[in-house]
Amino acid sequence: MGRDKPTVYVYTTTKQKTRWESEAEKRNMSMSEFVSGMTEAGLKKFDTTVDPDETRTDLREQRNDLKEQLENARNRIQTLENRLHYGERAEIQQYIEENPGVTFDEVVRHVIDTVPARVSQHIDDLEGDLLVIDSEPETETYYPAGKQDITDDLP
Repeated sequence: MGRDKPTVYVYTTTKQKTRWESEAEKRNMSMSEFVSGMTEAGLKKFDTTVDPDETRTDLREQRNDLKEQLENARNRIQTLENRLHYGERAEIQQYIEENPGVTFDEVVRHVIDTVPARVSQHIDDLEGDLLVIDSEPETETYYPAGKQDITDDLP
């Protein structure tokens, strides 16, 4: 071959050199042709510069937005858990604090008497997203949101 061409030396491991020699032999190429050919092929397939998809500023803004959303979600979950787990308990505790020495039967009667106000609040909270209220002149009927009013099917 032409010894008048420039020479490039490559430092490699013995294992790597053996693999290259094997691959060159399979392709019926000299080591010089193999290394040169694979280098050119690699240059065609890969760009050595990497441009980031987003800047650090963009990433910081996204991180801050996500942190804010997480904090809002945690606060909302805490509020819902408090309403769920402590609503009745808080009502009972408040009643006992306002009426020291109250009996069990009186506590039960108070809870029973005050349920309609709490149910009304829950229904108001559910209306629209999860609940549809059909107001008749004398009564209100409730349906899951997105479901057809079953009274439409009655004769």
